[in-house]
This record gives sequence, structure tokens and C-alpha cells, in this order.
Amino acid sequence: MADDKKPEKLKLKSEVGLLGGVSLIAGVIIGSGIFMSPQYVLLYIGSPGASLLIWAASGLLAMAASFCYAELGTVIGESGGEYVYILHTSGNVVAFMFSFTTNLVMRPTGIIAVTLTFAQNLLAFFYDDCPPPDVAVKCLAAAGIVMLTAMNCMNVRSSMAVTVFFTAVKILALLVILIGGIVLLIQGNTSSSLQHSFDGTKLGVSAIAMGFYQCLWSYDGWNTLNYITEEIKRPQVNLPRALMIAIPMVTILYLLVNVSYLVVMTPTEMISSSAVAVTWGNKVLGGWGWIMSVAAALSSFGSLNGSFFSGGRVCYVTAREGHMPDILAMAHMKRLTPSPALIFTTIISLIVLIPGDFQGIINFFSFTAWFFYGITLSGLLYLKIKKPELPRAITVPIIIPILVLLAACFLVLAPIIDDPQIEYLYVTIFILSSILIYIPFIHFKLFPGVLNKLTVFLQLFLEVAPTDKNL
Repeated sequence: MADDKKPEKLKLKSEVGLLGGVSLIAGVIIGSGIFMSPQYVLLYIGSPGASLLIWAASGLLAMAASFCYAELGTVIGESGGEYVYILHTSGNVVAFMFSFTTNLVMRPTGIIAVTLTFAQNLLAFFYDDCPPPDVAVKCLAAAGIVMLTAMNCMNVRSSMAVTVFFTAVKILALLVILIGGIVLLIQGNTSSSLQHSFDGTKLGVSAIAMGFYQCLWSYDGWNTLNYITEEIKRPQVNLPRALMIAIPMVTILYLLVNVSYLVVMTPTEMISSSAVAVTWGNKVLGGWGWIMSVAAALSSFGSLNGSFFSGGRVCYVTAREGHMPDILAMAHMKRLTPSPALIFTTIISLIVLIPGDFQGIINFFSFTAWFFYGITLSGLLYLKIKKPELPRAITVPIIIPILVLLAACFLVLAPIIDDPQIEYLYVTIFILSSILIYIPFIHFKLFPGVLNKLTVFLQLFLEVAPTDKNL
């Protein structure tokens, strides 16, 4: 008799340990933000003292949110982050809204914001007296994206090795800034920033919310490991441990680095700076100031690598659940990497790069991200109240997700109420428009075979095969 067994599906390898997890979280968080955003936080909030409070509060918020995600990751042990958690707690429609918005806008715009910073800082080394040409910046950014895509398609181990290396480089760069500030403080060389540090503070609701947006951009990546839960060794242990090590470490580094900036520069100098770390380097390191420009570029590149590694998994898991074309849920037959999903993310990112604008990207990304964070945290509250019997390796007090949910509501609603802008309406319409795609193509499954020939062609061309959950 012929063997009727179906061929076993591929599974992604579990190759991320505790060191890799800590490096991935810290590596994604420490990207362009700490080198670019401090001046914008100061611009919105108005005073050095208030800006430091915003940085500290943002770090605490990221820590609290990550602890909530640690519990979610041990209750729902699947890759995909918010998408999987929303799918299990809020249903298919809301999960599809998230995947539609994330894969087409949020993830590509986040990647482009970091890539543009990488290109600007690297080219600044060759353009001392003027900003680099926009065309050159975008071409270098595109080359960086393509290079990282190729590397992440090769294998997980090489991608993690690059992440660990760049994390070490960027922490070293931040330590240089930190130590430089301490030396100047000891010598008594301080700017006027730390005297009357709360003068000029803006207490408007919109100003505070926009200050948080800019600051939280620098903390973005605290949820990175939740996107790759199935690829973590012993996720029940290593996921919460990595979060509890990486995020407090980054928060302390960020606060001390901001103090160093304020020791060296006045608020006016910081606000007028195009890249605050580079300005700090020019003032403190003199002829060696170019090191900060290179460090900012390498930091952005390392963060971008981590974003690609985790971000491609969102697209991959979405397709595996039937909410995107089947080809995106496949993995390379030998390398066991989700190469179709990574290539798709790359194509969308390159399209978004054409009109790329750093500030607009941050504000849009933060507004949309915290909307879905709020929905995810609502799901955690649902699981705590309705399904307390589910096994979990870590349990956070219920007050923590409640407080983070209230913060998410503030970050979403405050700027809309205090300073309504038409862009927020466009964002809302875009998110809701996903329902027009979900109803005919996902729910009713109209034209189910329309992509079959293309799927078969791409499957053969890319040498990929269907995968199963690695649980």
C-alpha cells in the first residue's frame, strides 16, 4: 500500500538564547532615537528638567508594558506579537486590522525612519559643511535595506551574531557619551541647562503627548522578542528574563546619556542640532567628533537588522493564519528562514522610502502603535479575568496592565483632543478600510485560487515550502 502520510511541514529553528534575546531587545531599542530624538523631546516639552522626567517616565512605561507582554508571551506561546495576542483575545477582524496596518504601514515606516538616520549619519562624515543630498541619502538607505534582507534570508545564526556585535558597539558609544559627561561634571564644566532646569516647561496636553511620542520612539523595540517567541530557546524562562535585563539597562543608559547632553549643550544648541550626538561629539571630542557620526550610523544599522529579523515574522505569522497570501507563510527549505515574508517587507519599505520624512514617520507610527498596544493590553486583562486558569510562567499584578492601558489611551486621544489634525482622521480611515478587504477575501474567501499559479511559481523560484508552528 502506498504511504498516505502527508509530508511533515518545516519549522523555524529555535536558536535565540538569553544573550541573543537581551542583545536583540537592546539592539533594536538603541537605534537612531537616542542620537536624534532628545532635541525633539526638549522642543515639545520646553525645559531640560521636564525632558528628563519624560525620558524616565517613558522608560518606566516601556518596562511596565514589557512585563505585560512577558505574561502574554508565556500564556500564548506563539510568534507574532500583538497580532497573535489580538487574534486570540479580540478575534479575526481586529487581528486583520492590525496585520494590514502593520505590514503595509507601521513596520515599513519604522524601518525607513531608522534607515534614513543610518544614511544621514554615515554621509555626514563626507559632507562637513552641508547636509548630504536627498538622493544620496535614499540610495544608501535602499542599499542598506537590501543588504540586511539578504543577510536575514541566509540564516538566523548569522543575523543574531550581527545583532550581538552591533549591540556591543552602540552600548560602547553610549558609554563614551556618558563618561564624557561625568568627566565634565567633575571638572565643573556645565552648561546653563542644569540650572533652573524647569524654566519654560510646557504643560499643555498635546505638548506632553508629543514629547512622549518622540521619547517612546527611542524605546520602540521593547516588544521585539514577542514577535519571535517560537525561535527562543526555553521561551518560558528566557523571554521574561531578557526583558527584565534589557529594558532597565537601556532606561538607565538613556537617562545618563541625556544628562551628558545637557551638561555639554544649552537647550537652544540642542534644539538647533540636526543630530544631537554628533554635536556633542564635535564639542567634547574635537577632531574626533566624527566618531559619534559613525557610531550613530552603526547604531541605526544594528537596530535595523533587529527590526528586520523580528518584523518579517509578523508578516510570516499573519500569512500562516490565513490573513495574507500563502507564499508569505513559507520558509526556505534548507536555511529555514521566512525569506518570502522578509522580501515582501523589503519591497514595501523601498516603496515607502521614496517620499520618506523622518518627523512625520515618528508621529504617525507612535499614534498607530499605541492604539494597537491598548487593544493588546485589553486582551491581557480579558485573559486575567476570564481565564485565570491558563498556565503562565510570569504573572504581573492586574494594576500594571490597567495603568499601561490608561497611558495608551492618553497617548492616542490627547493629541487628537488638544490639537485636532486631519492626519489623524486619515490614519483612522486607513485602519478601518482593512475591513473592506477582510470581508470579501478573508471571511467569504472569494477568488480563492486567484494566486495559486503565482504561489507555485514563487515557491519553486525561492525554494520555499509551507511551515508549521514551532511549539
